[in-house]
Amino acid sequence: MNILQSVILAIVEGITEFLPISSTGHMIIFSSLMGIGADPFVKMFTIAIQFGAIFSVVVLYWKRFLQTFDFYVKLMIGFLPIGILGFALHKKIDALLENVTVVGITLFTGGVVFLFIDKWLQSDKPTEDTIDNPKALKIGLFQAIALIPGISRSAATIIGGLTQKLSRKAAAEFSFLLAVPTMFIATAFKLYKYQKEYGFHKSDLNLLLIGNVVAFLVALVAIRFFITFVTKHGFKAFGWYRIIVGAAILICAMLHVHLEVL
Repeated sequence: MNILQSVILAIVEGITEFLPISSTGHMIIFSSLMGIGADPFVKMFTIAIQFGAIFSVVVLYWKRFLQTFDFYVKLMIGFLPIGILGFALHKKIDALLENVTVVGITLFTGGVVFLFIDKWLQSDKPTEDTIDNPKALKIGLFQAIALIPGISRSAATIIGGLTQKLSRKAAAEFSFLLAVPTMFIATAFKLYKYQKEYGFHKSDLNLLLIGNVVAFLVALVAIRFFITFVTKHGFKAFGWYRIIVGAAILICAMLHVHLEVL
């Protein structure tokens, strides 16, 4: 991986991490398009640049992190399901990160869900913005589904929030806040594993620094855009986007298999 490729992946991370379109799925797609092999460093890099993205949440919502201890309790309760399953299944998850077809299927099916999510879960126009511990746990269970590449952590947690009768804005913002412990711990674990097995070189650290700075700056803009857009227009546009991208991936995968057979 060179500097230009790391910048492109960081831009993709910054744009897609907090939108319900799967950052992991898009980085797999762009890595494949740029011919970057799924080697250990690339796998680690696509997760490690999440540090930059989550720092943007801390900067934008810094007042939330100065709240009472109860705020942190809710975040940790929401984190527990994905933390437990992620630790237990991390080897299988790593294997799925190499499967573009899985990304295509999950993007497509998730897109169909988003076409109707506003009607299904917000027909009564809920305005609830309060999150208690049981709601945090239920949203955390939805987040655990995002261990499958292409599902989108943001999409899963937002849907989880909507099932708890949260407003669109409240569901999206809790999704952002829940990303901080989730992505921080996942990234720290991945960095520890990589250091233990391979060790970091100076060039690796340079790429990680560049990637995190770019991801941070892009994510700042993406978060503000998403909150404004989804509050006014809902999720249907993201549904169509997921369907189009997912279908394109599946068609390309099928054509590739067909050509190999021929």
